[in-house]
Amino acid sequence: MMAASTPALAVLTARKVAHTVHSYDHDARSQSYGEEAAQILVERLGVLPEQVFKTLVVERVDRSLAVAMVPVTALLSLKATAAALRTRKLTLADRAAAERSSGYVFGGISPLGQRKSLPTVIDVSALGFETILCSGGRRGLEIELAPADLVRLTSAVSAPIAAR
Repeated sequence: MMAASTPALAVLTARKVAHTVHSYDHDARSQSYGEEAAQILVERLGVLPEQVFKTLVVERVDRSLAVAMVPVTALLSLKATAAALRTRKLTLADRAAAERSSGYVFGGISPLGQRKSLPTVIDVSALGFETILCSGGRRGLEIELAPADLVRLTSAVSAPIAAR
């Protein structure tokens, strides 16, 4: 059953949140999962590249993890994200830690349905769109939903964390 094929989709179904699932054939040679998704979704759906968000796992000085979401067209400002999380310094979590914590494979980490619920920060630009797209929990699977729903489901804060 497609409706709950990943923990992220199971959360959306269980909470009865309106969403659209978009899938595509992931190219194993792709160097950037987010850019690959954005390019395909822009061509297929006519969305703006800035509507496609990547999910990044960051690590605090105390080794605890958090989630940061920015458009795939932007870089993450670690300084702004640290401020939003009220911590002094962040680094990107290593791949193994991100996979272990989230339960998802790198390049398919969804902010929804993670194994451990983590503090989440979503770039404020998301709130300017009717819908945004983010990983559905595996490479080649994207979820389109209202940013307010994503904020609510992840208990996220929104802040200007994208460095353009």
